[in-house]
Amino acid sequence: MTWPTPLGLKGPRELKGAHVRLAPLSRDHAAALGDAARDGELWKLWYTSVPRPEDMLAEIERRLDLRAKGSMLPFTVFDASGRIVGMTTFMNIDSLNKRVEIGSTWYAKSVQRTPLNTEAKLLLMTHAFEELDCIAVEFRTHRLNTQSRKAIERLGAQLDGILRAHARMSNGTLRDTAVYSITAAEWPGVKLHLNWLLNRPR
Repeated sequence: MTWPTPLGLKGPRELKGAHVRLAPLSRDHAAALGDAARDGELWKLWYTSVPRPEDMLAEIERRLDLRAKGSMLPFTVFDASGRIVGMTTFMNIDSLNKRVEIGSTWYAKSVQRTPLNTEAKLLLMTHAFEELDCIAVEFRTHRLNTQSRKAIERLGAQLDGILRAHARMSNGTLRDTAVYSITAAEWPGVKLHLNWLLNRPR
């Protein structure tokens, strides 16, 4: 399997840590991703966009089409036991300016507020800054998605601003988008912080 290689990424490849494994998204993951979405009935959350289990294959096809066009690199998220628990992506890839957004992320309720998300972000940012030589990594979320905003801020990202009436949600409402970023100059400190969060005594 091959796809365009924005930012010089040689795909497909996996990113693996102690708590999480990120594997290239595949149509074969559709059924297990549907089960993950059922864990918490995530499609009912109005402030984010998680596909219904019956729509999961269509969402996979959408992401794979964007991968083929070179604007997204989608991953399936596995927990330490090998269970599929969600999706995440490199998206809005700007090869010229070497910027990328980590987004379109969702996790089964049972793995939320665990080390899995912290390590997934650490793996993705390590890849972005240290292998792809990005100058910045962005995160975007609904202004009112306080859980997501707190998680982004906990990573060490800085708020760049709010894009008002930025996008139309599937329910017809307009979304104000909170935009965060971490720059290459900030990355060494952020990396130390994330490793501390993962390794501190509990």
